[in-house]
Amino acid sequence: MCLVPSQRLALRVNTTVVVVALVVTALDAVTKAWARHALADHAVHAAGAIWLRLQYNSGVSFSFHESGPLLTTVVTVLIALAVLALGLRARPGVAAVGFGLLIGGGLANAIDRLAANPHRVTDYVALGNFPVFNLADAAITAGFIVLMVAVLRGEKLLTT
Repeated sequence: MCLVPSQRLALRVNTTVVVVALVVTALDAVTKAWARHALADHAVHAAGAIWLRLQYNSGVSFSFHESGPLLTTVVTVLIALAVLALGLRARPGVAAVGFGLLIGGGLANAIDRLAANPHRVTDYVALGNFPVFNLADAAITAGFIVLMVAVLRGEKLLTT
């Protein structure tokens, strides 16, 4: 009979990852609900080149693959689950925040896409000629940058 120490059986979840992901997901849901209501009839100039303009995206980033929303939904959910599996094993600190941002943004967009009929994501931030995006997109980008900086600094991202 093979005995495994109880420490190895315990589920180790970095709570920072979970908290950051839940905060991003909740804030994104609130801002998208606001955008669908407040921006339904007109865009709003925020400041400088920043406009708040309601737009729906059935593709992925920058409206890539708009013709296949069901496939896009399935693929994004699978990617989100893979990142979640890795992220729950994130080391404390910078890695946990980076994974939390990625997971929260991915989860928020997946929920928005799955809840909508037809399946599409609510976007509302327009910066000049840059494609319209949302809080979840910004969190995904920030999470990716945080993780890339950590890797470039030689930090380990995951616990063993």
